[in-house]
Amino acid sequence: MEGQKFSVHDSITALWDKLDGWLDAIILKLPNFALAIVIMVISYFIAKGIKKFSYRVLFKKVSDDSIKQVLSKLIYAIVLLIGFFIALGVMQLDKVLTSVLAGAGVMGLAIGFALQGTLGNTVSGFMLSFQPKVRIGDFIDAQGNIGYVEEIDLRNVTLRQPDNDYVIVPNKIFAENPFTNYSWTERARISVSCGVGYEDDLQKVEDLVVKIISENFEQRENEGVEFFFTEFGDSSINFMVRFWITCQKPKPKYEAQHKAIKLIKKNFDQAGINIPFPIRTLDFGKNKLRMEPQQEQSKQDGTSEENE
Repeated sequence: MEGQKFSVHDSITALWDKLDGWLDAIILKLPNFALAIVIMVISYFIAKGIKKFSYRVLFKKVSDDSIKQVLSKLIYAIVLLIGFFIALGVMQLDKVLTSVLAGAGVMGLAIGFALQGTLGNTVSGFMLSFQPKVRIGDFIDAQGNIGYVEEIDLRNVTLRQPDNDYVIVPNKIFAENPFTNYSWTERARISVSCGVGYEDDLQKVEDLVVKIISENFEQRENEGVEFFFTEFGDSSINFMVRFWITCQKPKPKYEAQHKAIKLIKKNFDQAGINIPFPIRTLDFGKNKLRMEPQQEQSKQDGTSEENE
């Protein structure tokens, strides 16, 4: 029984011997560990250099920037992975690597269930990169997120909004929902609405507006200026004119509307065509308030006459 008694001294000695063995192993592995770190650092810089080189030279003939970005990042990741495997080999951790790869299938299945959204964004990003419907620099509207496409990676699309704020949109929104790409077509149609007085000659108004727009905005084949009277308003007969411009971004649309409104106003003034606006008369009872002092003064004058 005495031989089975717990000895604190023996336990501490055994623990110290174990730690001492580990320390010796670490010291022996220090050169390999330092070499592995150097290999990883070199791999990092090599990966960055190859990424830039592939983007500018290897994929120079690829017209779409988004495809070049994704392929360059893929090469960057592959080079880093190769450097990591070499570093493990230098540290003589090949058995550990084999065990990790053996369990990668089970781990991949578990991670797949846990990261369904992330993996979905990654697959969607890879598809978007090779889809010509979304390109770097396009002006798009994705479920209310409006802006210029700055970057497409394997998870998100980065948009720069017109006010220069950035919004990150998950790739699944583009892959699973409709979106509007305003840069996809070269020509866009602009609408301008206005109203004229009931006393004006409507045919004269139509001819003048169509003439103004046709002379100042080029209309191509199968296009043209469209003019429609739309309603009898409270104080005017309202109309809408539609025409085409070359536009792939929002600013030219505002500029075209701005120019058309100025031209219509200027020519209406020269032609004597009225652009009416509603008038509201508000009566706060001022006349009644003014009459009361007058009535009181009249009474005073009558009293004075009677006294005379």
